[in-house]
Formats: sequence, C-alpha cells, structure tokens
Amino acid sequence: MTSVAAHTSLVTLYEFRDAASRLSGIAVRTPLLRAEDVIDGETPVWVKPEMLQRGGAFKFRGAYNFLSRLDPADRAAGVIAPSSGNHAQAVALAARLFGAPATVVMPTSVTAAKRAGAERLGARVVLAGTTTQDRMERALELVSEEGGTLVPPYDDRTIIAGQGTVGLEIAEDLPEVGTVLVPVGGGGLSAGVAAAIKALVPRARLVGVEPSSAPKLSRARAAGAPVRLASTSGLADGLLAVEVGALNFAHHQEFLDDVVLVDDSLLVDSMRWLLDRLKIVAEPSGAITLAALRAGLVPAEGPTVAVLSGGNIEWSGLRALFGNA
Repeated sequence: MTSVAAHTSLVTLYEFRDAASRLSGIAVRTPLLRAEDVIDGETPVWVKPEMLQRGGAFKFRGAYNFLSRLDPADRAAGVIAPSSGNHAQAVALAARLFGAPATVVMPTSVTAAKRAGAERLGARVVLAGTTTQDRMERALELVSEEGGTLVPPYDDRTIIAGQGTVGLEIAEDLPEVGTVLVPVGGGGLSAGVAAAIKALVPRARLVGVEPSSAPKLSRARAAGAPVRLASTSGLADGLLAVEVGALNFAHHQEFLDDVVLVDDSLLVDSMRWLLDRLKIVAEPSGAITLAALRAGLVPAEGPTVAVLSGGNIEWSGLRALFGNA
C-alpha cells in the first residue's frame, strides 16, 4: 500500500464513534449472519446485511450523519443529492425525519424500485444523464439556482464517518475478524469500513470488491491517484461511479490491502444463493462481495465478513434476472 495520509486528514476513530452516537436509536444496527458452506465448509463466514438498514442500504448511515450536523436553518432550506439510487433514498428518508425538503438527481436509467423509493419518501426527483458527473453537475446547478445544501454521495468525511459505522459494528461484534470484503462504488463505504476496522483490529485484512466493468479503484491504485473512466456499465448499478473520491482514495491507499474485480456473470447466482440459503434479497451491488468469495477471488484468512451493501430491487427486476440465470 502507498501511504498518502501524510498530506490528507483521514477520518478518525473519534469521528466514527461520534457518527455511531448520532445514529444510535435511529439507524438499524444490522447483525452479522453466519453463512454456512460459502467456501470450504471450514472457514467461518458471516455477512453484514445492509439491505436490512432503513432505506434498504448502508447509505442511510452517511446521509443521516451529514444532515444531523447541518445548522437547522440550512436543513430547513432543503438538501439536494446526486445519486444512482440508494443515496437518494437515504437522503430522502433522513430529510423527512428532520422535516426538511429534499431533491434528488438520479440517472435517466434509474431502476423503478430506486426512483419509487425516493418519491415514496417525499423527495422531488430530477433526472439527469447516465453518469455520476452528469448527476453532480445538475445537482450543483440546482444548488446555484434554488439554494439548499448539496449532500455528496461519498467524497466527504462526514459521509465516510457515517458509512464507517458498518466497520465499527463488525469490529465490535467479531473482534477476531480476519478478512473483510467491502463493495467499492464511489468509495464512501469502503473507505469508512476499512479505516474503522483497521483502527480497532489492525491485523484484519480489508479487500475492496468492484465490478470488472467499472474498475475505477483498480485503475487509481495502478496510477497512484484517482482516474476518471470514460464510462461504466453493468448489473451492479450502485457501484458504477466513473471515479473514486479523492478523500476516499486516500483512505483506500492507507487501509485497503487489496482490490479485486468481479464479472457480472457471477452476481445473479450469488443473489440467488443469498435468497435460497439466508432468505435475504440483495441487489446486484449488494451481492458482489459474496460473489468474490464464492468464486475464490479472495482467500479467506481467518473469520471472514462479506458486507452486503443493499437490497433495493423490485420484484419485476428479480424475476427478470432470475429468469435468465
């Protein structure tokens, strides 16, 4: 690993614990569920099912932490969030809890489940392009035109601190953890989980998992700095950012031991495995860490945890995927 921490202020254990305090009684403390016979029948494997989180994904942790720290007057003026889907729902829910108006900027290709979820939670939905850059640019335009506060999806220390509470819980519930697999999109969850676990269990091995069709972290690590991909595509729509955040990348370089790529062809089978064996509904992004384990892409060293990031997929989407599996 290449350390960039000397020039970057990384999120501290104090910030993760402060976020946990703010989320206490509000967010779900998701359990670790034992998953039998994932690898060899001997290595103990658990999953951390963030689809059981409010809003159906880990994103609520960061969104609520961010809004909780805003001045009440700023919250009342409204918040605006660019998102492929899960961040939008998280911000919509957090804003509703605080009684604040929310606008979310989503891609024109957004799934029906994710758009309906944001609207059901009271957000105004604006559609803009298909890339993370398209959404960010439109969100910034809305802030300029209408006022309000931008809620970044991942490249922000308050967001990272909120998402990192996933790592705090893993370290507290399984202090002997040896390996943790975490999905990589824009990098908020992977940065937070890696930093929090390394602070409490330094010997643990942290592995980022991203779609082979969106290798933004793999390319960044090879280059030594974030790299913007020309485009991304694939089933794991929550992980298709074209670039990891700069602050997130600093955490990745300091705390992630490895990053692996998973093909779309492996995702649906792992979604079905989770449904059949653990009775858990995962969206493709949410199943990617288990797919990496089951495919032997990550050697499990000691007790192993796969973070399942979310489950925002509608019935028709499941039928379409499973019908072709």
